[in-house]
Amino acid sequence: MSLDETAPGRWLLLIHQLPTKPAYLRVKVWRRLQGLGAVAVKATVYALPATPEAQEDFEWLLREIVQAGGEALVCEARLVDGLTDQEVRALFGRARNADYGKLTEEVRALATAVDGQRSPEQLAEARAQLARLKTRLAQITAIDFFGADGREAVEGLLLALEARLRQEAPAEPAVAEQPDPGKLERRVWVTRAGVHVDRIASAWLIRRFIDPEPRFKFVPPKGYVPAPGELRFDMFEAEFTHEGDRCTFEVLLARAGLTDPALRAIAEIVHDIDLKDGKFARVEAEGIRTLIDGISAATGDDEERLARGGVVFEDLYAHFRRRRR
Repeated sequence: MSLDETAPGRWLLLIHQLPTKPAYLRVKVWRRLQGLGAVAVKATVYALPATPEAQEDFEWLLREIVQAGGEALVCEARLVDGLTDQEVRALFGRARNADYGKLTEEVRALATAVDGQRSPEQLAEARAQLARLKTRLAQITAIDFFGADGREAVEGLLLALEARLRQEAPAEPAVAEQPDPGKLERRVWVTRAGVHVDRIASAWLIRRFIDPEPRFKFVPPKGYVPAPGELRFDMFEAEFTHEGDRCTFEVLLARAGLTDPALRAIAEIVHDIDLKDGKFARVEAEGIRTLIDGISAATGDDEERLARGGVVFEDLYAHFRRRRR
């Protein structure tokens, strides 16, 4: 079902029931929900604003729950009685303000520690910690759907600390050439309509390094029966899609045998944006997310999104190649 990008008063609800085993599943699902920015409106009912990206996030999580032996459904809802829209927005605000408050404490603690650090090793470690804190801020901001109050304070603290630590980054080692991925050429590559970051990046990777003459086909998210010879990516039951905690871009990279560190860096950025789990804590993720969101807002044409997004990832690839040289 296609959702209006700005559907006011509409919510997506994930209703789920988990099996008693494995024990870690409950923690894993809870962490994924926290990473998505979802709030609990009942014990096992979580809400997100009704957007296509939120629907996609919930559907991937639903798939994980079902594969682990649980039960889940995703529905779009209007609140008629009980909780009001304003009260649900307040739940999101309290959750994000708690995140901003914790981050503010960490930034202040680092600023205090920096006062007594002067050696290159100490300053390098402080800069690494600052990068992690900036990444954490970007992750919180990405799920701050209604503009919580605590953002400006922590942004100011980070900017002040960054000014004290600004130094030239060290040079990085040379990059190895990527191998020929082989036998996936001149194929029809099928994916879900309404492409976003993982599908845009994956299409760029396919055209640039896997299949120099691909044809892309955009279909509804469910119910499509592939024609002989078609390859599906980033959709249910696809030949190339999420595996475990890896996004589709990461899976394509591994299956094609591509080991270029510049592509690995892009894979980590795509992972952090798509899965929202902060696994790689890439500082570039928020900027790339903003660019892709801008492209998606500017056009609903999937071919145009691939073309414009491909330029972003081509430039990003050139950046990482140049840095490593």
